[in-house]
Amino acid sequence: MSVNRVTTGTVPEEPDGVRTPLRGRDAELAFIEARLDALDRGEGGIVRVGGPAGIGRSRILAEASAAARRRGTRVFEGAADPDEHVVPLGPFLDGVLADKGPLPGGVRLRDLATTPGQRFWLLQELGDRLRETVRDGPLLVVLDDLQWCDDLTLLTFHTLAAGLSSHAILWLAAVRGGSVPSGVRTTLDRIRQAGAHELALGALGDRATAQLTEDVLGAAPGPDVLSVARRAEGMPQLLVELLGSLREDGAVTIENGMARLSAGPPAPRVLPSVVRRLDQLSDEARELVRTAAGVGGPVTVGQLAELLGRSPAALITAVQESLDADLLAESGDRLAFRHELIREAVGAGLPLPLRTAEPPPGSAASFVERPGSSAGTRGRDAAEADRLRTEAVELASTAPGRAAERSLKALELTSADAPERPRVIAETIPLLWQTGRAAQARELGAAALAAGGLGPEDEALIRLALARLAVQFDFSEAVRQARAGAELPGTSVTARGRLLAMLAVGLSMSGEHAAAEQVAAEAWETAAAAGDRTAEATLTTVRSAVSFHRMDLTEAFRQAERSAALADALGVSTSLWVPEALWHVLLSNTTGRTAEALATADESIRITREQGRTAATRMWLMTRTRVLLETGRLSDARADAEAASPATGDPGPGNLADVTLRYVMLRVALHTDDRQTAEAYAAEARRMRSDGAPVVRHFGTWMLALMADFEGRPDRAMAELDQVMTSPAADRPAYAGLIDPADAPVLVRMALRAGRHERAAQAVALAEQRAVLNPGLTFLAATAAHARGLLDNDLAPLVRAVRLYEDCPRVLARASALEDAGRKLAATRRSEAVPYFETALALYARSGAERDVARVRRRLLAAGVRRRPSAAGLSDAWPELTAAELRVVRLVARGLTNQQVAEYLSLSPHTVSSHLRRAFTKLDVTSRPELTRLAKHRDSGE
Repeated sequence: MSVNRVTTGTVPEEPDGVRTPLRGRDAELAFIEARLDALDRGEGGIVRVGGPAGIGRSRILAEASAAARRRGTRVFEGAADPDEHVVPLGPFLDGVLADKGPLPGGVRLRDLATTPGQRFWLLQELGDRLRETVRDGPLLVVLDDLQWCDDLTLLTFHTLAAGLSSHAILWLAAVRGGSVPSGVRTTLDRIRQAGAHELALGALGDRATAQLTEDVLGAAPGPDVLSVARRAEGMPQLLVELLGSLREDGAVTIENGMARLSAGPPAPRVLPSVVRRLDQLSDEARELVRTAAGVGGPVTVGQLAELLGRSPAALITAVQESLDADLLAESGDRLAFRHELIREAVGAGLPLPLRTAEPPPGSAASFVERPGSSAGTRGRDAAEADRLRTEAVELASTAPGRAAERSLKALELTSADAPERPRVIAETIPLLWQTGRAAQARELGAAALAAGGLGPEDEALIRLALARLAVQFDFSEAVRQARAGAELPGTSVTARGRLLAMLAVGLSMSGEHAAAEQVAAEAWETAAAAGDRTAEATLTTVRSAVSFHRMDLTEAFRQAERSAALADALGVSTSLWVPEALWHVLLSNTTGRTAEALATADESIRITREQGRTAATRMWLMTRTRVLLETGRLSDARADAEAASPATGDPGPGNLADVTLRYVMLRVALHTDDRQTAEAYAAEARRMRSDGAPVVRHFGTWMLALMADFEGRPDRAMAELDQVMTSPAADRPAYAGLIDPADAPVLVRMALRAGRHERAAQAVALAEQRAVLNPGLTFLAATAAHARGLLDNDLAPLVRAVRLYEDCPRVLARASALEDAGRKLAATRRSEAVPYFETALALYARSGAERDVARVRRRLLAAGVRRRPSAAGLSDAWPELTAAELRVVRLVARGLTNQQVAEYLSLSPHTVSSHLRRAFTKLDVTSRPELTRLAKHRDSGE
């Protein structure tokens, strides 16, 4: 149906009219608060809240509205409803006119809405009114149940939301998942193109379910009550209604603070939300749904047609209506109830004889398995589960979210004692992880292992899935799971080969390179025996990493390119380490091929975002932070690190985040002289130093050394490094304490300040050895020359380093070499030092490296330069901003939206938002109009 009206309250009352606390939505509420924070700063946007009926979309909207009002933000609320007569633009107009301070010109707007041919003028008029409204402050526009909106409401929503994106208006719209009319699909596509954020509500977890049960019943649930509560499968509305009916019927007693069932399992119950949805149906659709409930299990349209005495074609409209109402869902060639509690609720409303009657032999209904009626149910469920598993495999590489839902449904249909259940669990874990539900995935696998009774092959596959999951979060856990699986007797050659490959990856990522090489050799033999190209792709990455740590970078690149090509050919979903191309990007960046690394990372982030591959997107963002740091794009690196920051529910310490974004955030803080942030990440480094993975300990130690040097304590810095700065060994990084080749000059400078000449000499020797072994990589020659010049206090190698860095995009490394060359010249030839300092200053300024800028300015002053040197990338009119922030500010001041700025500058919308947020803070402005006025004033020179 597409009829609508406006409602003044979007949240149905709970039992006794008391609203229960919102449970299990901390992340969603934090996201809403972040968007409201942005709105307070003058940044508008669009947020789409999605999910099935009963998941709590309206509650989220109500909480958002309340939060906005607490801030003093004006709120317009509208909601569509299928019960009332169509009023063009009804939900939207009533929403903006029902507020305490309604939109001006309301009568004229209503007249335009009901007058044919006036759509253009209506949109113009409404847009003008909204622009006028936000002059007095930000505005939140809430629109619930988009799926029931009329065409004019949909047109107005997506047109104004996109057209007014530069204004302080946050549009918050909720739409039911599943089948929606074509006009709604078009609207969703258009707001997505306009940069809408998508907030998908999933089922509540066990903890939230237990909390909500306690809220409704007033006591902690006993095991029997919790078992009933879990039948709601995390659907808040069904859960609250089910519990409320149990309480009202006296089916629950409370003893010693514990809620328990008074008798046995409760009978099926009529649920208010199901009754409402039934009442909204046409008579034909209602009859069809009730008939399906009376039959029991999944049923074909042909069987329903026979039971109803009509042709299948005559049921098309009724079937579609029942699907749109979210009562029924397609299950292959059959119709099934969206939820078992819905089927029971519909069935509970049937006359008792119909609920208990057995279908006549030979009738259409006799061929439908009724839930719990016979072993035929298991057969049907098993067949349906097989179909869903097949679909999940087909969807995994392009639509992992849909694949995960099918795999979860297959798991739900697979009984606890079914022999195939462990395989379904093993298939589901990586899909959940890839779509951002790592904690749920780990809990699923851990529960299966804890239950015991698994055969060797089943346990091996579950441990393989858990090892894959752990790679992003806990390198040591990945090693533990892979090793335990590989040691199981009686597993298939393929399973053992993949476990060994995963073990080799885990050891390599942990920094145990000799052990990784040894395991990889065994894994190659096993994978070859199984003909497993997937394991081969992963093992080729390990070979590349081994070559890298032997300083044979030509071979490392060759193997990395082969690995990425193999993984791409196989499809990313089959890869044991998702995705292998990550290593290729890190390798390219480390050896100075930064532009290539950045291009690959940008494209990979775009693709994984489009596919909904949340885990891979975060891994790519983490990886890109390293690249952006080295190219001197400090603000962008910080923005990416913030975007990829680990969630509170992530399993494990977040080892990949340790060696990417946490390391980057410390380096950015040091370059920008942000002591508070630097100290926060130094605290993380102290935790990292005691991690089980050597590479994490290595990063933590180097970070603490950098922090000590920042604080003017080079002795302490070298003391931190003494435990890792050993002679190169097969199981240690080739940098003897360093993270990147460009750190060699940093270490030499640090060691010389501490009087540790032997450590400085060791770093130089390694840098030169690496350059000699890889003569085709200019960047390595530049770092070696830079380090040698510092050690020998010799101008010639420093000048050579400057020349070699000229064609390298490593901005900060080049600026450092220029500064060191200028410092050497300043001792005897001041005038010749000035151009070096000024070029270094320009590079540091363009990067936003404020601490380095201040230091070079002091050097210029000491060299006799009294004027303020011009610095490319900085503007005298905008001294507060970095070059990146200034580019964003000027485009926003021209009227571009965040999305348009992102496209223009080839950045992500989140990065643009981060730059704009920092610019607002530095400039002390709170809205885009205020920023535009400031830009006009400053850039005109007034």
